[in-house]
Amino acid sequence: MATATTEPVRLPPTVPVPKLVQGLALVGAQCEVIAAAGRRYGNAYTFNLPIWGPTVVISDPVTVKDLFSTGADLAERPTDLGEVFGPGSTFSLTGEAQLKRRKLVLPPFHGKRVVNYERIIEEETMREIASWQDGEEFALLEPMNRITLNTILRAVFGADGPELETLRRLVPQAITIGSALHFLPKIARRDFGRWSPGPKLARIRREIDEVIHSLIATARADADAGSRTDVLAKLLDARHDDGSPIADQDIADELLTLLSAGHETTGSELAWAVERLRRHPRYLDRLVEEVDAGGSELRQATIQEVMRTRPALDATMRITKQRIRLGEWVIPENTRIIVSIQLASAQEASFVDAGAFNPDRFVGNAPKPYAWIPFGGGSHRCVGAALATAEMDVVLRVLLREFTFEPTDARPERRLNRGVAIVPGRGGRAVVHRRAPLGRRALHVVGAASRPESTDTPTPNSLEDR
Repeated sequence: MATATTEPVRLPPTVPVPKLVQGLALVGAQCEVIAAAGRRYGNAYTFNLPIWGPTVVISDPVTVKDLFSTGADLAERPTDLGEVFGPGSTFSLTGEAQLKRRKLVLPPFHGKRVVNYERIIEEETMREIASWQDGEEFALLEPMNRITLNTILRAVFGADGPELETLRRLVPQAITIGSALHFLPKIARRDFGRWSPGPKLARIRREIDEVIHSLIATARADADAGSRTDVLAKLLDARHDDGSPIADQDIADELLTLLSAGHETTGSELAWAVERLRRHPRYLDRLVEEVDAGGSELRQATIQEVMRTRPALDATMRITKQRIRLGEWVIPENTRIIVSIQLASAQEASFVDAGAFNPDRFVGNAPKPYAWIPFGGGSHRCVGAALATAEMDVVLRVLLREFTFEPTDARPERRLNRGVAIVPGRGGRAVVHRRAPLGRRALHVVGAASRPESTDTPTPNSLEDR
């Protein structure tokens, strides 16, 4: 745990590049720049960035644990995103207020309750894949985002209808504009005319609020409210320690946060899963066999390995409120500390042959805390982690059951920062072929067993394991 100190400031090595160049490089090639600096300087280094100034990057699990364990009086997550989601969002809250809100928001996402959403996930997946064409290459990212957005809309609000159709249209717009504004100076949010992004986001946000407040009123009037399992119903039932409910506008802000932060990161991880598996067909084959046999162990390990090697969120952040000692470093107040999820996941000390895609490393082995941190950590760990994991598991199960994916020897897709998530640079390209129904596949296997065994020598897998 970091501690307050009066010792002289001692920052990790500073990248010796002009401030403006560092900022432009991170905007244009964030993942590559973070990785290159990590190779050069190791587990801790300092950028000097426009607007932010000295910014410390850490990735060592021990130091990460110390930071995540540090109280909000010493270091807290910045609330920049709160300006996008609203003052009632968890992203706008700090300290005790954030902990109390988290306590109220977390219960609907407990593992046992997430099971209630698996039917919704499968229904949305089947609806999306109905139009996929055999043998035609296409990008998976947007289809995966539609599945995850539709899933979380139904999980949050408990039903479908015209209001949810409006949110399907508005939420992606809000994410696109809000994620861009998040990385720009506050002056960019002012009104500079009709096409100014700040006022445009405000207009979209008002429309979203109108829809959510309408859904809140409908939920309150529902005669069967007691039997509802959706997130909205649970938040309406939630009570603070003094017995008071969460304010309607705070609920609206929290729901927008869940919709925005929850669906695109999960959709991106699903696109990455296919991107990785097409380049590692031996795992693809084993996963298909497992699905046909009704298993899930390798699939869950694959999800963990995809999130390790291609995390959709590259970093989580804290800002110091006092001068603190963190490991061997002394960091002044008002300094941003970036925990690099990408670099933490690539530590050879934590993961043998860390550069290789190897789901078997997680078969029978739980991920290491503070090294495997795709959901962040501490009091700010993602409340929707269980739902995101369930979505990935069910969607992959359905895709492997319904399709075969053509392997490829194409180069790995570049990691591209879209603001909310790190996505495959070409959208996660895929070529699929529909599989025969399970009954027909079984007959095919029986027939094949009666034929002479082929004497052909199989071609060894020549694909890179990276």
